[in-house]
Amino acid sequence: MDHHATTPVDPRVLEAMLPYFTEEFGNAASRSHSFGWRAEEAVEKSREAIAGLIHAGPKEIVFTSGATESDNLAIFGAVNFLAAQGKHILTCRTEHPAVLDCCRSLEKRGFEVTYLPVDVTGRVSPDEVRAALRPDTILISIMAANNEVGTLQPISEIGKIAKEHKVLFHSDASQAAGKIPLDVDAMGVDLLSFTAHKLYGPKGIGALFVRRRSPRVRLTPMFFGGGHEGGMRPGTLNVPGIVGFGKACEIAGSVLHEEASRLGEMRDRLHRGIVSELQEVRFNGHPELRLPNNLNLSFSYVEGEALMLAMDDVAVSSGSACTSATREPSHVLRAMGVSDELAHTSLRFGLGRFNTREEVDYVVGRVVESVKKLREISPLYEMALEQKQASRAGGLR
Repeated sequence: MDHHATTPVDPRVLEAMLPYFTEEFGNAASRSHSFGWRAEEAVEKSREAIAGLIHAGPKEIVFTSGATESDNLAIFGAVNFLAAQGKHILTCRTEHPAVLDCCRSLEKRGFEVTYLPVDVTGRVSPDEVRAALRPDTILISIMAANNEVGTLQPISEIGKIAKEHKVLFHSDASQAAGKIPLDVDAMGVDLLSFTAHKLYGPKGIGALFVRRRSPRVRLTPMFFGGGHEGGMRPGTLNVPGIVGFGKACEIAGSVLHEEASRLGEMRDRLHRGIVSELQEVRFNGHPELRLPNNLNLSFSYVEGEALMLAMDDVAVSSGSACTSATREPSHVLRAMGVSDELAHTSLRFGLGRFNTREEVDYVVGRVVESVKKLREISPLYEMALEQKQASRAGGLR
């Protein structure tokens, strides 16, 4: 139940990858013999499948080690190339640390960053994006779907605003790719980050979409040595990973609508099952404009970490996997106006392709059982019950 952190490799993906570890072990940059030619052919075929998932051209796909590197290459690459034109960047308070940490690093170098607020559902207002633009704004970076609460951002509306003002627009789509339809032209996105391991592909391989026309986007590379990937990301290509990424995108595209419908039904089953048995449960996120597999709930009077320990046979998260080692309340929930106290009680459920209804029902039972036990020993919950009973008694007089 933590598929936002990562997903298992689909058996069909693994099957496609296996030959490229042994028989087809060539370097895709080796142009002098058949081993290299076959490796290059496999890479280009996969590049087409990956581009197809987001309706891009294959030449617009740059391979990286994952979405974090893609975010770094997009932001630093664009800003370094455009530094002479301006020093202002627009992003959002609920972005992934891969984006926020880049922005904080750029602030130390003299760039100015506007961190846009979100509403109680986690959405950015396109009007606030427009209002925050300045003559020296060179980049907007807004994620497609939030990794903690699943909220979908108004990417197409922001894309139109970016085009009107001729500002580059980057979006981190690592949670959205393969879960909802993505079309880089319709969205008006110039740079798009995503990764294989969030859509049943292998870890260690990601991609960055870099628009080639209207406008042609140029980036300053972060690494040097070899000129691979159009000079934007040198290094020997991870052929087995790329083949797996391509197969994962091919599968995701073919089952996207059917899978979204099935996961949405199971997510709602999970939500209904929990709230039918427990009071004081708060839903976090947008009720409609959200990922089909995401459910984020706050359980009042129960510490989220304690709840995870109480049901240690169920994999869930209290927030982003990249920050799960910290005990700070979620910056996403804070930005949405959730109190620190309530944010500490929150859990993120991420359903996936291989989850079953039986597993959902089992998790409902474990959550309900664990919350009830923890509340029984919570003095805060006992005090809250006493206050409610007193209030009811007062109302009856």
